[in-house]
Amino acid sequence: MKRFISYVIIAVAMAATVTSCVDEEEFDDSPTGNFEALWKIIDEHYCFFDYKKQEYGLDWDDVYAKYRVRISDNMTSDQLFEVMADMLSELRDGHVNLSRAADFARYWSWKEDYPSNFSDTLQRRYLGTDYLIASGITYRVLDDNIGYIYYESFSDAIGEGNLDEAINRLMLCNGLIIDIRNNGGGNLTNAEKLAARFTNEAVHVGYICHKTGPGHNDFSEKEEQWIEPSSNMRWQKKVCVLTNRSVYSAANEFVKYMACMPSVTIVGDSTGGGAGLPFNNSLPNGWAVRFSACPMYDTEGQTTEFGIAPDYKVSITDDDFDKGIDTIIEFARNLLKE
Repeated sequence: MKRFISYVIIAVAMAATVTSCVDEEEFDDSPTGNFEALWKIIDEHYCFFDYKKQEYGLDWDDVYAKYRVRISDNMTSDQLFEVMADMLSELRDGHVNLSRAADFARYWSWKEDYPSNFSDTLQRRYLGTDYLIASGITYRVLDDNIGYIYYESFSDAIGEGNLDEAINRLMLCNGLIIDIRNNGGGNLTNAEKLAARFTNEAVHVGYICHKTGPGHNDFSEKEEQWIEPSSNMRWQKKVCVLTNRSVYSAANEFVKYMACMPSVTIVGDSTGGGAGLPFNNSLPNGWAVRFSACPMYDTEGQTTEFGIAPDYKVSITDDDFDKGIDTIIEFARNLLKE
């Protein structure tokens, strides 16, 4: 049975689950109480424990023992924040964050240890100054009659009217490049809305689960994710989607969707991943913690938490950069001309 997932419904269900579990045991507002609360929230609701144990040997009980000895009720707020941030970094998950008024702890090694494969300087050469802006996207026709769209963040809203106008203006192009390099994610609805413009029939794009209990393996059955074709204007020609390591979260999902669409090729570097729908909770002292709560999978049932490989792996070369050429864009242009 086809199921078009409502992430709002899932989020509400998660909220009820998290609240009921936290209420079972109350922690006091002390360094020890806040540490215990944080460890338990992650222990009962984080969604990738088994996968990460297989990938790099993560053991959350061992992590508790490692960091609990660093906790003292005499420690300062800064010291507590540092210890808890270090503990969360063991999950190697860009969706796992700890925030307070003074700081925001994050795990950025998912992208910092890799080449950027994107340059604002090079992109300005391709966009020029006469590009068009339709809400969250910028676009133009390149000089070889290839359409080029750049979507910087799925947090930037885009309406159906914006997409109709953009597609209409690019309709006579021989092919289309959708560049989402450095798109760190945002609203899944925007990703779905854009992907729906590239198919004429419903497409199975993967699966999603949600937590049903506090155990590490307490999940619902995998529910199918589908993208229905837009009832508005749709693109019928070849497409290249450009990716790099800084494509994450909702943008990672967009790549998963587009890889299932007809006439679409993924070009560039592997994405950064982020395949768990994030959820928020709070500690006794008011600090907020965000974590991956609902795992998502591709059509083969494999998680994309650590990224999606492109159909063609292409990097910006130093020689091309010195010449003002974006190797990835040029590769896509040539591919679309074949």
